[in-house]
Amino acid sequence: MPTVLLSRIAAARSGDKGEGSNVGIMARSQAAYEFLRTWLTTERLAEHMHGINAGDVVRYEADNMRVLNFILSDSLGGGGSASLKTDAQGKTHGLAALRMTVDVPTEVLEATPEA
Repeated sequence: MPTVLLSRIAAARSGDKGEGSNVGIMARSQAAYEFLRTWLTTERLAEHMHGINAGDVVRYEADNMRVLNFILSDSLGGGGSASLKTDAQGKTHGLAALRMTVDVPTEVLEATPEA
């Protein structure tokens, strides 16, 4: 299986949710979504984002949009104006998630257009 960045098979959006942030991972194909539903667990994302998020990670699925939405419960150091973090609104958290390396089956890559 080829190893690629998550950004090869998905895009992301993120933002603030109080003291936490949300990271929406949008699969670029149905094959990529089906793969990510199994592979991209809360544990995997929590491990990847451990330097940003000190709290729990919760995942929601939006099958009709091929989106996995994650809430990082303690990633903003109080959020907004209460935080000393550079990105107190979580806008870059999606980009950080897309830097994950993923072993992706060849058939998923072949079914997924590049950005």
